[in-house]
Amino acid sequence: MDATKKSGGRYALLDELRGLSLIAMIGYHGMWDLVYLAGIRAAWYEGLPGRLWQQTVCCIFILLSGFCLALGHAPVRRGLIVFGGGALVTLVTWAVLPEDIVLFGVLTFLGSAMIFTGLLRPWLDRVPGWAGLAGSILLFLLAYHVNAGYLSLGGLYLGQLPDSLYANLLTAYLGFPGPGFYSTDYFSLIPWLFLFWAGFYLYKVVGRPRMEPLRRSICPPLGWIGRHSLVIYMLHQPVLYGLLMVWNALH
Repeated sequence: MDATKKSGGRYALLDELRGLSLIAMIGYHGMWDLVYLAGIRAAWYEGLPGRLWQQTVCCIFILLSGFCLALGHAPVRRGLIVFGGGALVTLVTWAVLPEDIVLFGVLTFLGSAMIFTGLLRPWLDRVPGWAGLAGSILLFLLAYHVNAGYLSLGGLYLGQLPDSLYANLLTAYLGFPGPGFYSTDYFSLIPWLFLFWAGFYLYKVVGRPRMEPLRRSICPPLGWIGRHSLVIYMLHQPVLYGLLMVWNALH
């Protein structure tokens, strides 16, 4: 008997992959709380394994978000909603945990990427899918270390960027954080918009006719999480903080 089943008009496997990525992201944030708020020692988390965990999850999530943009409607309106969620996260962390404030976090970025892509789509659609995909990946790799002040490609150092670019909060939003900038969750437009566009162009390369296998559902609960990813993301840290408070009270 086939363990999979069709799931209406949705591409169920995309929802389920988004749900799985969100669970991995929540797990990473939960570990962050244990290490940096509860004081639990975990050298692996603060080293390369933790870095790989974080980067793998966020890369999949952003790439998938760009891929799915064409499947939805009104990307600018959707982007404004997600951007508003990011603004709320910033406001709450500033009021409750100012030492762990979130400035330009992943929701702010995703909302911005949806808005800019929606506005620029008439021009983006003129680029052939294969060229857009290759160009977006190349730009992402070149700009991957822009936050740190330099360009590189595949481990090859290409040069330092002018210090004048790294000036204030606006430049931090773009990808050039000024002196003293701090955020516990930081995703600037550069380089991450290029990865979002890589997903956007990957959809064009794949094409809707070849996406029919993605309608099959493997794990419906993951699909439910993926379809409600914004609400779950907004709620997960308050829930984690509450569990951490209970843990501290019992120990």
